[in-house]
Amino acid sequence: MRRTWLKFIEVGAFAALLLLGCIGAAAQTGSGQSSQSGQSSPPTPQQSDKDKANTLTLDAPPPPVNAEEDAAFKAFDSIPLTDGAKKTQAGEAFVQKYPQSRYLAPVYSTLVKLYLGANDIQKMQDAGEKDVALAPNDVQTLAILGQTLPRAWNSAMPNAAQQLEKAEKFSKSAIELTPTIPKPDAMTDAQFSLAKNQTLAMAHSGLGLVYFRRGKYDDAIPEFEESTKVDPNPEADPVNFYILAIAEEKTSHFDAAVAAFSKCAAIPGGLQPTCKNGADEAKKLGATQLSAPK
Repeated sequence: MRRTWLKFIEVGAFAALLLLGCIGAAAQTGSGQSSQSGQSSPPTPQQSDKDKANTLTLDAPPPPVNAEEDAAFKAFDSIPLTDGAKKTQAGEAFVQKYPQSRYLAPVYSTLVKLYLGANDIQKMQDAGEKDVALAPNDVQTLAILGQTLPRAWNSAMPNAAQQLEKAEKFSKSAIELTPTIPKPDAMTDAQFSLAKNQTLAMAHSGLGLVYFRRGKYDDAIPEFEESTKVDPNPEADPVNFYILAIAEEKTSHFDAAVAAFSKCAAIPGGLQPTCKNGADEAKKLGATQLSAPK
Protein backbone atom coordinates (compact mmCIF):
# COMPACT_ATOMS: atom_id res chain seq x y z
CA MET A 1 0.00 0.00 0.00
CA ARG A 2 2.83 2.38 0.86
CA ARG A 3 4.24 1.81 -2.63
CA THR A 4 1.01 3.06 -4.14
CA TRP A 5 0.95 6.15 -1.93
CA LEU A 6 4.56 6.95 -2.79
CA LYS A 7 3.71 6.73 -6.50
CA PHE A 8 1.69 9.94 -6.13
CA ILE A 9 4.87 11.71 -5.12
CA GLU A 10 7.17 10.10 -7.69
CA VAL A 11 5.07 9.68 -10.82
CA GLY A 12 5.50 13.09 -12.43
CA ALA A 13 5.14 16.81 -12.38
CA PHE A 14 1.42 17.18 -12.86
CA ALA A 15 -1.48 15.57 -10.96
CA ALA A 16 0.73 13.61 -8.59
CA LEU A 17 3.05 16.52 -7.83
CA LEU A 18 0.96 19.64 -7.54
CA LEU A 19 3.67 22.03 -6.45
CA LEU A 20 2.75 24.78 -4.07
CA GLY A 21 3.81 27.24 -6.75
CA CYS A 22 0.31 26.88 -8.16
CA ILE A 23 -0.99 30.03 -6.54
CA GLY A 24 -4.35 29.39 -8.15
CA ALA A 25 -5.17 26.83 -5.46
CA ALA A 26 -5.28 29.55 -2.82
CA ALA A 27 -8.43 30.95 -1.24
CA GLN A 28 -11.01 32.38 -3.61
CA THR A 29 -11.35 36.09 -4.09
CA GLY A 30 -13.79 37.54 -1.62
CA SER A 31 -12.56 35.51 1.35
CA GLY A 32 -11.97 36.87 4.81
CA GLN A 33 -8.78 38.63 3.67
CA SER A 34 -10.64 40.84 1.19
CA SER A 35 -10.55 43.73 3.63
CA GLN A 36 -6.90 44.20 2.73
CA SER A 37 -7.60 44.58 -0.96
CA GLY A 38 -7.31 48.34 -0.71
CA GLN A 39 -3.76 48.16 0.57
CA SER A 40 -0.78 48.48 -1.71
CA SER A 41 0.62 45.00 -2.30
CA PRO A 42 3.90 43.87 -3.84
CA PRO A 43 3.65 42.06 -7.16
CA THR A 44 2.60 38.43 -7.15
CA PRO A 45 5.74 36.24 -7.18
CA GLN A 46 6.68 34.98 -10.62
CA GLN A 47 6.13 31.28 -11.17
CA SER A 48 8.40 29.05 -13.19
CA ASP A 49 6.97 27.23 -16.20
CA LYS A 50 7.07 24.01 -14.20
CA ASP A 51 5.07 25.57 -11.37
CA LYS A 52 2.48 26.96 -13.77
CA ALA A 53 2.15 23.59 -15.45
CA ASN A 54 1.07 22.11 -12.13
CA THR A 55 -1.98 24.35 -11.79
CA LEU A 56 -5.25 22.47 -12.01
CA THR A 57 -7.94 24.49 -10.25
CA LEU A 58 -10.80 26.89 -10.85
CA ASP A 59 -9.75 29.30 -8.12
CA ALA A 60 -8.38 32.73 -9.02
CA PRO A 61 -4.82 33.82 -8.08
CA PRO A 62 -4.90 36.08 -5.00
CA PRO A 63 -2.38 38.89 -4.42
CA PRO A 64 0.15 38.56 -1.60
CA VAL A 65 -0.76 40.13 1.72
CA ASN A 66 2.51 41.78 2.71
CA ALA A 67 6.19 41.73 1.89
CA GLU A 68 7.20 39.57 4.87
CA GLU A 69 4.56 36.97 4.17
CA ASP A 70 5.41 37.05 0.48
CA ALA A 71 9.09 36.43 1.26
CA ALA A 72 8.21 33.56 3.60
CA PHE A 73 6.09 31.93 0.93
CA LYS A 74 8.86 32.33 -1.67
CA ALA A 75 11.33 30.73 0.74
CA PHE A 76 8.99 27.79 1.25
CA ASP A 77 8.40 27.53 -2.48
CA SER A 78 12.14 27.40 -3.19
CA ILE A 79 12.68 24.25 -1.11
CA PRO A 80 12.67 21.24 -3.44
CA LEU A 81 10.12 18.49 -2.85
CA THR A 82 13.00 16.04 -2.65
CA ASP A 83 13.96 17.67 0.67
CA GLY A 84 10.72 16.53 2.24
CA ALA A 85 11.61 17.00 5.90
CA LYS A 86 12.81 20.57 5.41
CA LYS A 87 9.87 21.52 3.20
CA THR A 88 7.38 19.99 5.64
CA GLN A 89 8.93 21.87 8.54
CA ALA A 90 8.83 25.13 6.59
CA GLY A 91 5.22 24.59 5.58
CA GLU A 92 4.13 23.84 9.12
CA ALA A 93 5.93 26.94 10.35
CA PHE A 94 4.29 29.07 7.65
CA VAL A 95 0.71 28.06 8.47
CA GLN A 96 1.36 28.59 12.16
CA LYS A 97 2.86 32.06 11.68
CA TYR A 98 0.36 33.20 9.04
CA PRO A 99 -2.96 31.57 9.99
CA GLN A 100 -4.94 34.02 7.80
CA SER A 101 -2.61 33.92 4.80
CA ARG A 102 -3.95 33.84 1.29
CA TYR A 103 -1.21 31.33 0.58
CA LEU A 104 -2.61 28.77 3.01
CA ALA A 105 -4.29 26.65 0.32
CA PRO A 106 -1.17 26.07 -1.83
CA VAL A 107 0.88 25.41 1.31
CA TYR A 108 -1.65 22.88 2.59
CA SER A 109 -1.89 21.36 -0.89
CA THR A 110 1.83 20.69 -0.87
CA LEU A 111 1.78 19.38 2.70
CA VAL A 112 -0.81 16.83 1.55
CA LYS A 113 1.72 15.32 -0.85
CA LEU A 114 4.55 15.49 1.68
CA TYR A 115 2.53 13.80 4.43
CA LEU A 116 1.35 11.20 1.95
CA GLY A 117 4.92 10.42 0.97
CA ALA A 118 5.80 10.08 4.66
CA ASN A 119 2.81 7.75 5.14
CA ASP A 120 1.35 10.09 7.78
CA ILE A 121 -2.26 9.64 6.76
CA GLN A 122 -3.85 11.57 9.63
CA LYS A 123 -1.77 14.68 8.94
CA MET A 124 -2.42 14.24 5.22
CA GLN A 125 -6.15 14.20 5.85
CA ASP A 126 -6.03 17.20 8.19
CA ALA A 127 -4.05 19.27 5.68
CA GLY A 128 -6.22 18.11 2.79
CA GLU A 129 -9.48 19.04 4.50
CA LYS A 130 -8.09 22.47 5.35
CA ASP A 131 -6.99 22.91 1.74
CA VAL A 132 -10.35 22.03 0.19
CA ALA A 133 -12.16 24.20 2.74
CA LEU A 134 -10.15 27.14 1.37
CA ALA A 135 -9.99 26.02 -2.27
CA PRO A 136 -12.93 23.65 -2.90
CA ASN A 137 -11.96 23.34 -6.58
CA ASP A 138 -8.52 21.85 -5.88
CA VAL A 139 -9.42 18.65 -7.69
CA GLN A 140 -6.06 16.99 -7.15
CA THR A 141 -6.27 17.24 -3.37
CA LEU A 142 -9.88 16.05 -3.57
CA ALA A 143 -8.78 13.02 -5.59
CA ILE A 144 -5.91 12.16 -3.26
CA LEU A 145 -8.20 12.35 -0.23
CA GLY A 146 -10.86 10.35 -2.05
CA GLN A 147 -8.47 7.53 -2.86
CA THR A 148 -6.31 7.45 0.25
CA LEU A 149 -9.00 7.49 2.93
CA PRO A 150 -10.68 4.22 1.86
CA ARG A 151 -7.28 2.56 1.37
CA ALA A 152 -6.30 3.44 4.93
CA TRP A 153 -9.74 2.46 6.22
CA ASN A 154 -10.68 -0.42 8.47
CA SER A 155 -14.02 -1.34 9.97
CA ALA A 156 -12.72 -1.07 13.55
CA MET A 157 -12.09 2.67 13.22
CA PRO A 158 -14.33 4.68 15.57
CA ASN A 159 -15.33 6.94 12.68
CA ALA A 160 -15.37 4.25 9.98
CA ALA A 161 -18.71 5.16 8.41
CA GLN A 162 -17.87 8.88 8.43
CA GLN A 163 -14.52 8.26 6.72
CA LEU A 164 -16.20 6.42 3.86
CA GLU A 165 -18.78 9.20 3.55
CA LYS A 166 -15.98 11.76 3.31
CA ALA A 167 -14.09 9.70 0.75
CA GLU A 168 -17.24 9.35 -1.36
CA LYS A 169 -17.82 13.10 -1.25
CA PHE A 170 -14.21 13.94 -2.14
CA SER A 171 -14.08 11.46 -5.02
CA LYS A 172 -17.41 12.52 -6.50
CA SER A 173 -16.42 16.20 -6.28
CA ALA A 174 -13.15 15.50 -8.12
CA ILE A 175 -14.98 13.54 -10.82
CA GLU A 176 -17.56 16.31 -11.26
CA LEU A 177 -15.15 19.26 -11.20
CA THR A 178 -12.16 17.97 -13.17
CA PRO A 179 -13.81 18.23 -16.63
CA THR A 180 -14.72 21.87 -15.88
CA ILE A 181 -11.17 23.01 -15.11
CA PRO A 182 -9.88 25.38 -17.82
CA LYS A 183 -6.47 24.65 -19.30
CA PRO A 184 -3.76 26.90 -17.81
CA ASP A 185 -1.84 28.90 -20.41
CA ALA A 186 1.46 27.33 -19.35
CA MET A 187 0.21 23.79 -19.99
CA THR A 188 0.29 22.04 -23.33
CA ASP A 189 -2.77 20.07 -24.36
CA ALA A 190 -0.89 16.83 -23.66
CA GLN A 191 0.18 17.98 -20.19
CA PHE A 192 -3.34 19.10 -19.35
CA SER A 193 -4.84 15.82 -20.50
CA LEU A 194 -2.29 13.93 -18.41
CA ALA A 195 -3.08 15.97 -15.29
CA LYS A 196 -6.82 15.49 -15.68
CA ASN A 197 -6.56 11.77 -16.35
CA GLN A 198 -4.27 11.21 -13.36
CA THR A 199 -6.77 13.06 -11.19
CA LEU A 200 -9.76 11.14 -12.56
CA ALA A 201 -7.95 7.82 -12.17
CA MET A 202 -7.44 8.49 -8.46
CA ALA A 203 -11.00 9.75 -7.97
CA HIS A 204 -12.67 6.78 -9.69
CA SER A 205 -10.41 4.39 -7.79
CA GLY A 206 -11.38 6.02 -4.51
CA LEU A 207 -15.09 5.91 -5.28
CA GLY A 208 -14.83 2.28 -6.38
CA LEU A 209 -13.14 1.35 -3.12
CA VAL A 210 -15.83 3.14 -1.09
CA TYR A 211 -18.46 1.00 -2.83
CA PHE A 212 -16.30 -2.10 -2.35
CA ARG A 213 -15.93 -1.43 1.37
CA ARG A 214 -19.72 -1.21 1.61
CA GLY A 215 -20.16 -4.50 -0.21
CA LYS A 216 -21.64 -2.81 -3.30
CA TYR A 217 -19.53 -4.80 -5.75
CA ASP A 218 -21.70 -4.11 -8.81
CA ASP A 219 -21.23 -0.38 -8.22
CA ALA A 220 -17.50 -0.73 -7.56
CA ILE A 221 -16.70 -2.55 -10.81
CA PRO A 222 -17.39 0.29 -13.30
CA GLU A 223 -15.47 2.76 -11.14
CA PHE A 224 -12.35 0.58 -11.12
CA GLU A 225 -12.76 -0.11 -14.83
CA GLU A 226 -12.86 3.62 -15.52
CA SER A 227 -9.87 4.24 -13.25
CA THR A 228 -7.71 1.66 -15.01
CA LYS A 229 -8.94 2.89 -18.39
CA VAL A 230 -8.00 6.58 -17.92
CA ASP A 231 -4.87 6.07 -15.80
CA PRO A 232 -2.03 7.48 -17.95
CA ASN A 233 0.81 6.39 -15.66
CA PRO A 234 3.40 4.13 -17.33
CA GLU A 235 3.22 1.74 -14.37
CA ALA A 236 -0.37 0.79 -13.59
CA ASP A 237 -1.55 0.59 -10.00
CA PRO A 238 -1.85 -3.12 -9.12
CA VAL A 239 -4.19 -2.36 -6.20
CA ASN A 240 -6.92 -1.26 -8.61
CA PHE A 241 -6.72 -4.48 -10.62
CA TYR A 242 -6.57 -6.56 -7.44
CA ILE A 243 -9.72 -5.05 -5.93
CA LEU A 244 -11.46 -5.08 -9.31
CA ALA A 245 -10.69 -8.80 -9.57
CA ILE A 246 -12.18 -9.51 -6.15
CA ALA A 247 -15.31 -7.50 -7.00
CA GLU A 248 -15.68 -9.42 -10.26
CA GLU A 249 -15.29 -12.70 -8.39
CA LYS A 250 -17.83 -11.64 -5.74
CA THR A 251 -20.37 -11.02 -8.51
CA SER A 252 -19.59 -14.36 -10.21
CA HIS A 253 -17.86 -12.76 -13.22
CA PHE A 254 -15.10 -15.33 -13.11
CA ASP A 255 -13.56 -14.71 -16.55
CA ALA A 256 -13.35 -10.99 -15.78
CA ALA A 257 -11.83 -11.81 -12.40
CA VAL A 258 -9.14 -13.95 -14.07
CA ALA A 259 -8.35 -11.11 -16.48
CA ALA A 260 -8.05 -8.53 -13.68
CA PHE A 261 -5.98 -10.84 -11.46
CA SER A 262 -3.69 -11.55 -14.43
CA LYS A 263 -3.14 -7.83 -15.07
CA CYS A 264 -2.31 -7.35 -11.40
CA ALA A 265 0.08 -10.30 -11.49
CA ALA A 266 1.92 -8.80 -14.46
CA ILE A 267 2.89 -5.68 -12.48
CA PRO A 268 6.09 -6.01 -10.43
CA GLY A 269 5.53 -5.69 -6.70
CA GLY A 270 4.33 -7.36 -3.55
CA LEU A 271 0.89 -8.21 -4.93
CA GLN A 272 2.22 -10.45 -7.71
CA PRO A 273 2.06 -13.78 -5.83
CA THR A 274 -1.37 -12.97 -4.38
CA CYS A 275 -2.74 -12.06 -7.80
CA LYS A 276 -1.26 -15.15 -9.47
CA ASN A 277 -2.96 -17.31 -6.87
CA GLY A 278 -6.14 -15.30 -7.29
CA ALA A 279 -6.17 -15.93 -11.05
CA ASP A 280 -5.79 -19.68 -10.47
CA GLU A 281 -8.62 -19.72 -7.92
CA ALA A 282 -10.90 -17.69 -10.18
CA LYS A 283 -10.29 -20.18 -13.00
CA LYS A 284 -11.27 -23.04 -10.71
CA LEU A 285 -14.42 -21.23 -9.62
CA GLY A 286 -15.32 -20.54 -13.22
CA ALA A 287 -15.00 -24.22 -14.01
CA THR A 288 -17.17 -25.37 -11.10
CA GLN A 289 -19.71 -22.57 -10.59
CA LEU A 290 -22.21 -20.82 -12.81
CA SER A 291 -20.97 -17.48 -14.07
CA ALA A 292 -23.20 -14.43 -14.01
CA PRO A 293 -24.20 -12.89 -17.37
CA LYS A 294 -21.77 -10.30 -18.65
